[in-house]
Amino acid sequence: MTVWSYLAQGDALNRLVALVLLAMSVASWVVILWRIWLLRSAVAGVQLSLPVFWQSADWADAEARLQASDPQRLVLPLVQAAQRVLNATGTDSRSGVAPATAALPTLGGQASTAQQLTRLLRDALVAGQQRLQFGQVLLATVGATAPFVGLLGTVWGIYHALVAIAAEGQVTIDKVAGPVGEALVMTAAGLAVAIPAVLAYNVLGKLAARTEAALEAFAHDLREWVLQPPAAPR
Repeated sequence: MTVWSYLAQGDALNRLVALVLLAMSVASWVVILWRIWLLRSAVAGVQLSLPVFWQSADWADAEARLQASDPQRLVLPLVQAAQRVLNATGTDSRSGVAPATAALPTLGGQASTAQQLTRLLRDALVAGQQRLQFGQVLLATVGATAPFVGLLGTVWGIYHALVAIAAEGQVTIDKVAGPVGEALVMTAAGLAVAIPAVLAYNVLGKLAARTEAALEAFAHDLREWVLQPPAAPR
């Protein structure tokens, strides 16, 4: 008996388990491949964009250069958030000196420039982190549940195999080994689905965390640079 014949002769639960494992495998591999492409582009973009910003002549030059060096738009929203606060409060973008409060007729506008800048930078960071973390929940779910889904198929298959063997009245090792061995394939299938998802969750999650740390450090440096006036030349 082959696996395909085992599934063909199985009941609805056997086929459902097989379809669920197949769907989990396809979904996890789609997410894995997409996240590999995303993180590869994001890591390279952040590593290139941070020096580009600090080496730019002014805000306009920085934004223009970041359009090309930041394909995933992780650094550019932070710069645009800082520039938005400076423009809204009438701050001279060359000096970085900001007034204590903003004369805007909204609750957000009544906050100090530091508070507005912190809020906008945090929003930009959260949006970037959500992009970097997209798919992690699915990988964690597949890695945690796929072995148990496969085990369910194995237990159900062994139960039906033993019932069929008992109905024959004779129990021999060759009659037990075949059906039980076919049922155990479902456990192996569950592990085959779970292992790549777990490995990808750990490896890609670590890359995403490093990129998030770099963005958070840049946001902190950008906030301090915007709020604190530059030292007077000697």
